[in-house]
Amino acid sequence: MMVMMRIIGVIHNKKKEKNLSKILWEPSHDRKKKTAMYRFMRQQGFKNYDDLYQWSITKRSLFWEELAKFCDVNFLKKQNSTLVAGESMAEDRWFDGAELNFAQQLLKYSGTRPAIIFVGENTKRQEVSFNELRFQVASVANFLKKTGLKKGDCVAAFLPNCPEAIIAMLACSSLGIIWTSCSPDFGIEGVVDRFGQIKPKLFIYSDGYYYNGNVYDSLKIAGQIANKISSIKHEIVIPFISEDCTNDRSSLKTCWLDIIETDVDLHFESLPFDHPLYVLYSSGTTGSPKCIVHGAGGTLLQHLKEHILHYDIGKDDRLFYFTTCGWMMWNWMVSGLATGSTLVIYDGSPFYNDGNILWDLAESENVTVFGVSAKYISAQEKAAIKPRSTHDLSSIKTILSTGSPLAPESFDYVYNDVKTDIQLSSVSGGTDIISCFVSGNPILPVIKGELQCMGLGMAVEVFDDDGNSITEKDGELVCTKSFPSMPIYFWNDPNNHLYKNAYFKKYKGIWCQGDFAVITKSKGMIIHGRSDTVLNPGGVRIGTADIYSQVEKFDQVLESIVIGQNWNYDVRIILFLVLRENIILDDALKSSIRELIKKNTSPKHVPSKIIQVDEIPRTRSGKIVELAVKKTVEGYEVENTAAIANPECLIKFRNIPELRSDI
Repeated sequence: MMVMMRIIGVIHNKKKEKNLSKILWEPSHDRKKKTAMYRFMRQQGFKNYDDLYQWSITKRSLFWEELAKFCDVNFLKKQNSTLVAGESMAEDRWFDGAELNFAQQLLKYSGTRPAIIFVGENTKRQEVSFNELRFQVASVANFLKKTGLKKGDCVAAFLPNCPEAIIAMLACSSLGIIWTSCSPDFGIEGVVDRFGQIKPKLFIYSDGYYYNGNVYDSLKIAGQIANKISSIKHEIVIPFISEDCTNDRSSLKTCWLDIIETDVDLHFESLPFDHPLYVLYSSGTTGSPKCIVHGAGGTLLQHLKEHILHYDIGKDDRLFYFTTCGWMMWNWMVSGLATGSTLVIYDGSPFYNDGNILWDLAESENVTVFGVSAKYISAQEKAAIKPRSTHDLSSIKTILSTGSPLAPESFDYVYNDVKTDIQLSSVSGGTDIISCFVSGNPILPVIKGELQCMGLGMAVEVFDDDGNSITEKDGELVCTKSFPSMPIYFWNDPNNHLYKNAYFKKYKGIWCQGDFAVITKSKGMIIHGRSDTVLNPGGVRIGTADIYSQVEKFDQVLESIVIGQNWNYDVRIILFLVLRENIILDDALKSSIRELIKKNTSPKHVPSKIIQVDEIPRTRSGKIVELAVKKTVEGYEVENTAAIANPECLIKFRNIPELRSDI
């Protein structure tokens, strides 16, 4: 591993010397003074961000208390203790004894100005005011109570990115009902593998969705999902591609339009700080996806910190993030309501029509904070789209990028072809923490290729393999102290075995989730990509188990191994197959494999390359060694070959012509 890290370090240090350490943007003094970050910093008695940050990680209890005050968090019951230290980082408890309601915090604003502006690929536009939002949330919450749902029950949604998804989530959280969601491009098995574990009592889905000029019917798939999950006792159908529900009004099904009532009071349950709010999913190499449970209070505080301080979002802003309901950025975006800002949401292909649809949206809706994936920015650059010369983007003050590392060239593209006076923040965190370790900062400069700063309250370091803290050298991104938005637990993990094994295995008692990074001289960070076998195509973290479960269905396949190959500042999925004797991998078999993976998981799971090999390396206990194959494909040496039963086969994974081209 150290050899690999040294090689990566040499490569990236050369890049830094040539390409980086270049300031692309710096806020004016007047702009700094107007930010919430500046006000909070001076309020705490600090003159620069570095001092503020050090205080936030050394005086953690005080920091989070002061943050809650600054962001006007409405505690329905005050905490007995801000931090109760456990035996390890994983056992720490935050705001012990406190009670609040997540939905109440997001719905504290009222009035006729828009809370949500929805624009669909089919040009459908809808506004929901803050008053209307509260009214609809109350109606849906009342319906949930009538169906018998109560605090601690689960609701699962299979929805496009539409206002109804936000409304339903808020209705659930107002009552203490746990919310989970997947986007409708997920296949039946992928959804059942997730929702089936948490046993939802109610299932919400739309009649269909639009994508890239096509209309997709969701009713049949949703029906099959519901039939496979016996816990579902009621279904809500949302008319998204039609004017009304076309389903029958059976005892199990209710049309969304029939739920909305008049004169319904909005009530908020007082709930413990760590009451479960969301279930998100992270898959590994074996078994079903892991169900990560996030608490209401930690999620709220972390999102408020990032929205208000790190991205300077307030009630005059319009926040857009291109996301689906199956990505944690949806959860993150929705929390923007707590700032009083207007959410601008879009459903459909980001490249629809001429590839300008998101820039069209930013211009027409006066978006101020524009969030996309690194892959989207790269694709725009390659397509030679230059919105600076075709669109009025004067409203945009911040562009956010996440999901995967933003290439240095993409920084240049934004400032050359999108807008010059703008805070470009490449950020990094993940589903695991429903937020960021490394964030943007409206009072700091943007340096080419770098993430601006460590997030307040996040004790982020980079470790070498021996657990030593290092700077200006490549290593493993870690967090050495607890923070409120850590998962409260994994579903069906009573002893926290899966939880602790996921994050605290490599460095005992230290959070590590598998990212290669370097802390720069300027105290920013460069993320190189994944250091483990979790796949990250287009910034969406998926496990290999989902793919293996589909490939195993083919009789022609004896064995398989899946890796993520770093390619053009993104990750592409590579599937290697050992086939039965006398069977050759042809286009027909490749196509069949891709179609089944797409059907039963999602389009993001589909391999970019499928390659036939004679043998797959395994440990002496029979476990496939994905990381060894990944390192070999990337051109690095595998050190611990003694643990591999057949190390000689690794040579065949080196310098494969198909893996040196886009075709």
